[in-house]
Amino acid sequence: MASSLIICIIFGIPWATILVYFATTMSTADLSPLEYEAKGLAESEWWNGSQSTSQRCKWPGISCNAAGSITKIDLSDVFDVDVEVGDRLGKLNFSSFPNLVHLDLGGCELGGNIPPQIGDLSALKYLVLSHSYLSGELPHSLGNLTQLEFLDISGNDYINGSIPPELGRLEKLVGLYLSWTGLTGQIPPFLGNLTSLRHLHMSGNQFDEGPVPQNLWNLTDLITLSLGQCGIVGPIPPALGQLTNLEYLSLSGNQINGSIPPEIGLLSNLVVLRLDSNMLSGSIPDTLYNITSLKILDLGYNKLEGSIPPGIEKLKNLGILSFRNNSFTDHIPKVLCHLTKLGDIDFGLNRLSGPIPSCLGNLSILRDLELHSNLLQGSIPKEIGNLRALKSLDLSQNRLTGSIPSCLGNLSHLRDLELHSNLLEGSVPPEIGNLEALASLDLSRNRLSGSIPKEIGNLEALKSLNLSRNRLNGSIPTQIGKLCRLSDLNLTFNQLSGNVPILSATRLRIIDDTNGCYRISPDPFEGNKDLSPCISSSKTSTSKNSNIPLYIKIYLAIAFFSTFSFSVLCCLLFSRFKANNNRVGIQPAKNGDICSIWNYDGKIAYEDIIAATEDFDFRYCIGVGGYGSVYRAQLPSGKVVALKKLHRLEAENPAFDKSFRNEIKFLTEIRHRNIVKLHGFCLHQRSMFLIYEYMEKGSLFYNLRDEVEALEMDWTKRIEIIKGMAHAMCYLHHDCSPPIAHRDISSNNVLLNSNFEAFVSDFGTARMLDMDSSNQTLLVGTRGYIAPELACTMVVTEKCDVYSFGVVALETLMGKHPDELLFLLSSPTSMVNMKLIDMLDSRLPLPTSQLVA
Repeated sequence: MASSLIICIIFGIPWATILVYFATTMSTADLSPLEYEAKGLAESEWWNGSQSTSQRCKWPGISCNAAGSITKIDLSDVFDVDVEVGDRLGKLNFSSFPNLVHLDLGGCELGGNIPPQIGDLSALKYLVLSHSYLSGELPHSLGNLTQLEFLDISGNDYINGSIPPELGRLEKLVGLYLSWTGLTGQIPPFLGNLTSLRHLHMSGNQFDEGPVPQNLWNLTDLITLSLGQCGIVGPIPPALGQLTNLEYLSLSGNQINGSIPPEIGLLSNLVVLRLDSNMLSGSIPDTLYNITSLKILDLGYNKLEGSIPPGIEKLKNLGILSFRNNSFTDHIPKVLCHLTKLGDIDFGLNRLSGPIPSCLGNLSILRDLELHSNLLQGSIPKEIGNLRALKSLDLSQNRLTGSIPSCLGNLSHLRDLELHSNLLEGSVPPEIGNLEALASLDLSRNRLSGSIPKEIGNLEALKSLNLSRNRLNGSIPTQIGKLCRLSDLNLTFNQLSGNVPILSATRLRIIDDTNGCYRISPDPFEGNKDLSPCISSSKTSTSKNSNIPLYIKIYLAIAFFSTFSFSVLCCLLFSRFKANNNRVGIQPAKNGDICSIWNYDGKIAYEDIIAATEDFDFRYCIGVGGYGSVYRAQLPSGKVVALKKLHRLEAENPAFDKSFRNEIKFLTEIRHRNIVKLHGFCLHQRSMFLIYEYMEKGSLFYNLRDEVEALEMDWTKRIEIIKGMAHAMCYLHHDCSPPIAHRDISSNNVLLNSNFEAFVSDFGTARMLDMDSSNQTLLVGTRGYIAPELACTMVVTEKCDVYSFGVVALETLMGKHPDELLFLLSSPTSMVNMKLIDMLDSRLPLPTSQLVA
């Protein structure tokens, strides 16, 4: 009986399968073409299943012909909640739509691979799958779409593999957009066979290094050609001159060398020419100035040399002109003033000399004038004050003399004024206070004298003010205290005196010392002669007329817990960590003081530190803060460490005990490659200090603001810095039990070693999260990095760290604190036209690696 049952099953399954197949085939065959389309739509599950397929031609994104057959599906601009494609792209039976000529799913967050069945759309002419989170290789079946005229798969970072050769069959293709994907291999020569092409965009891929295939220059009908960041190596061939219909040409971000061929002048219809970020050398050919239709000319970041030829006068339509970071010499030609349509001029980082032509003041629509880092001489022309549309003026790092013209106060739209590192003299004109849109003002490293004008207090949009290394004197105007958006302030190395005004700047933490005097940390006034660090003469006054606002008093009360991790060490603390830290031993000094340094030979005591720093000689000091100094010391083992040594007054103040103990508590119990390592601590009657792993590059904050270090910190390094921080945060939040909230993530508390690897530091305010508690807390952290919800609810969670991490990540990409961007987030409509590329650190060229991009 059992054997008979088995035989029936064995022979029954195939027959059942065959019967089901024929039943399905017969039922499908019985459907009309329109019913077959309706069935395909229903099975796709893209639209709400409750809708009747009989009304499908009225569904969002669907268009039909007169016979009711679907000819177009366009969901790129459909934001209806009842339409969702997602990863269900593969559920669409493409063979159900024989008349579909237009399929646009751009930006639909599809995910997954492009299904091979897409090749069944035999009538398709228009296919857009851009910015849809697609991955995998391009299917070879795309070559079956022989009627295709437009193909756009750009902006899908996770697409990989090479371009399938079957695309060479698409002879009717007019537009091919494959930019910013992960395509590899070579730029295929068969593209040269697609003679109908008008638009070819392949920028930002990871193609093998090599020249552009020769037959690509045979596409003489091309109107736009974008091959930026494609791994192109070698010179520009003269054959480029054959593409006489070109209006847009971008070869930027490659390794193109040699000179610009004179045949470039044959591209008489060119509107945009971008050859920036290559290795081009020699001079600009005169033939280039025959392209009178040019509106954008970018030759920046090359090795071009010689003078700027007067023939540039012919480019009457030029709106954007960039020769940035080349080796151009000689004077700025006055004929440049005849190009009245110029909106942006960038000649920065060259070797231009002579005066700034005063006639530049005639360029009435000029928005950006970048002439920094040259050898320009003479005074700043007063005619610059006529440029009422100017938003950015950078004349820094030249040899300019004379005074700052007061007429610069007429530039009401100016946001950035950079005049630092010149030989300017005289006073700071009070008319500067008229620049109501000004966000950054840098007049440092000049010979300016006189007092700081009180009118600077009118600059309500000001975020960065640097007047350091001048000869300024007098007191600091109290009006500066009104600048609530000020985040960077530097007045060092002047002859200022008097009291510091109350500041509410983002990065200037207001703290209280033991003498009833309010101080700023980190101290931006250090180095000024006779400058009093006191904000108020008395902290004990309770008068209603007190100059100290209530929020300052509240902030001061909790600031002890958010500053450097220094306080008095209790002897009882020591035994608490003895069992967990791989320490060799505790070495009491002769007088009974405690010094513990682990992971070494166990014999290092206070005397060893004294010998290594020559009793904390200033020559070993690498940084000074409000509470202590940081020293570099080489221990007897040869290991170089950093010592955080408290100032005497702070070491004697028991109020710092909690943060000091916190620092040791957490750094001795956690271990992660991206968290700074504590090697030991020392308590002595004369001094107390913490001993850390030495970080050669210092803080991320410092490196982003140092011009040399910022340039060395390229995009790859910056991405790795952000990743390192993310790993540290993930460890604290998910791998520690209970989770740990750092509570003071900022660029000052991210340290970098010699390889620019990131290490999170300063755990003085860290806190373990109790999952069974409300986790209410006092407000601690660095202003500008504190999550808004923490300030409102006073409840700490790991999300507060995530917010701070996001601020530092943006700061790393932008090269400055993103306070303006954070402000704009409160009004999303103001960010509609904002692009990431416009916010990236302008000191670096755009990333050439697709992986980094």
